[in-house]
Amino acid sequence: MYRNRVHALPFARLLVLLTLALCLVTGQAMAQADPFAPMRGTATPGDKRAITLQASLTEGGGLMQDGLTWRVFTTVPDARGQLQLVASAEGGIQTLTLPVGDYFINCAFGRASTTRRVSVERTGGDDTLTFVLNAGGLVLNATLGDTLPADADKLRFAIYNDSGRQRELVIDDISPQTIVRLREGTYEIVSTYGDLNAETQARLKVRAGEITEATLKQHAAVVTLKLVAEAGGEALADTAWTVLGASGDVLTESGSVYPTMILAEGNYTVVARNKQDVYEKSFSVSPGQTQHVELLISEDAANVDDQDMSAETVD
Repeated sequence: MYRNRVHALPFARLLVLLTLALCLVTGQAMAQADPFAPMRGTATPGDKRAITLQASLTEGGGLMQDGLTWRVFTTVPDARGQLQLVASAEGGIQTLTLPVGDYFINCAFGRASTTRRVSVERTGGDDTLTFVLNAGGLVLNATLGDTLPADADKLRFAIYNDSGRQRELVIDDISPQTIVRLREGTYEIVSTYGDLNAETQARLKVRAGEITEATLKQHAAVVTLKLVAEAGGEALADTAWTVLGASGDVLTESGSVYPTMILAEGNYTVVARNKQDVYEKSFSVSPGQTQHVELLISEDAANVDDQDMSAETVD
């Protein structure tokens, strides 16, 4: 029995060594096969695949050849809580080579965009991914009154989501005749002319695959002011102006000799101060042509009592 135990000892050691070696190899394999690699959008460096990305405005519509922005993100946030940008491209149809794994792929066309979660596999699956944007375009313009073109430099638009409850700004400071790319839906449009009170609104529907052109009507006009000694005469210098709305609120003030402004349709009062004299005149604005408002020093003197004048000239 002693002899048998002596010969059995090397075999037992060999069995232990084989077991340790097997555990070591298995541990290394498990460490290399990161189970979270697909979630991170990364895998073995050699495991990559070319994926073609393409998009259309509508289901079954033609493929877009330009104007797209593609962005590829990992699906698991990093330590800062952000998704890492893996790849990006500009243009129409694009082919990107990505490591095997899961990704968020975003396709943007102006203010319209769509995002899909995509699994890039070693084999099988689709090599071509088609995104449907359900998007269209909107082109805006405005007239003064029925037909008079508005000055494009003074005309701006803002677009809001029309959710029926609380509107959300999509984009503002839009110049006329600009193609704005939007998802299909109904939007509220606000048009402003000048920097005072000329504003108009409309609700417009954007249809996928179409460009909607809309011309809004501004109920406003350009108004010029002038204080003169005689009708049609030269504007008097050293004149300070105040324009009041129908409710008496101050809309604007100016120290220009010949101020020009854009006002919405309505009734107004203008007050001109020249040295110690005050002049006042009421006028109405109708949409369309430029209106020239003259104050005659012989006819438009304001009824200001001495107490009010002394209060204004204390400084």
